[in-house]
Amino acid sequence: MYRYFFKRIFDVFFATLVIVALLPFFLLLLLVMIVMTGGSVFFFQKRPGKNGKIFTIAKLKTMNDLKDENGVLLADAYRLTKIGKIVRGLSLDELPQLINVLKGDMSFVGPRPLLVEYLPLYSEEQSRRHSVRPGITGWAQVNGRNTISWEKKFEYDVWYVDHLSFGLDLKILLLTVLKIFRTKETSSATSQTMEKFTGNKL
Repeated sequence: MYRYFFKRIFDVFFATLVIVALLPFFLLLLLVMIVMTGGSVFFFQKRPGKNGKIFTIAKLKTMNDLKDENGVLLADAYRLTKIGKIVRGLSLDELPQLINVLKGDMSFVGPRPLLVEYLPLYSEEQSRRHSVRPGITGWAQVNGRNTISWEKKFEYDVWYVDHLSFGLDLKILLLTVLKIFRTKETSSATSQTMEKFTGNKL
């Protein structure tokens, strides 16, 4: 019953509550980012949601658009701004996704929505992560975030799908709050964020 009915009610109620409570702080954060970067502060990108349905995710922009002499974007480490590093480390860049939750694109808890280009790269088992709404936070995020391998991340995602419950969602939300200041988990071992998924190893 929770999976099919109460989870959505929970999402709408608490997304509305958090938006109202954090609105003054969010507006102040936007002002600081505009002053420090002098540019746009929002980032929009297509992502696959439940059942692979494509939606537009909203995030705060933490990187600039610097490119090399060939017009190719520089690596994340060179584009992450000073304010962006703080915002990303505290997961504040995810705040605009509360609107995605209200719209029904996302949930508070679920597998993180990844890039559309990854869709054909998943195994049949890994694709099961799309049988629920993607989340702002998830089981993989509280078990290593960007410090674990893609394979392990997908294992956690599928495990969540099979064990989804109110108790598990509450546990993940509490662990997210506890881990929010552990900024070291926002980076992988070899990248400022997370390396791209290139498919399953044979």
